[in-house]
Amino acid sequence: MEIQTVEKEARTYVYDLMNEAREHGFGPNDKWRLSMVNETDNLRLRKDYYPAISSKIDPEDILAVFHFVKSALQQPLSKDELELNEHTIQQRELQYILAINPNRFR
Repeated sequence: MEIQTVEKEARTYVYDLMNEAREHGFGPNDKWRLSMVNETDNLRLRKDYYPAISSKIDPEDILAVFHFVKSALQQPLSKDELELNEHTIQQRELQYILAINPNRFR
């Protein structure tokens, strides 16, 4: 995917997150926890947390979109996130970017 397309997809996702935060009355202490997950974890976490916003991303683009979204949310990458690469994404079958608020368990 082209850089412009990755950026557009990431911006759209961030826009959706901000709308959901407003809609659900997020306060100053409410933050999104962003992660890359596989199909199983996506379904489980969406069932356990509300709101939970996920987007299926092509495996070759997911890392770039994830980094863009983390940057837009002003969230630093964790050590584990820094170590992710195309091989680990493929091995773990990561295909979704998922945002949850860990304080809003269903």
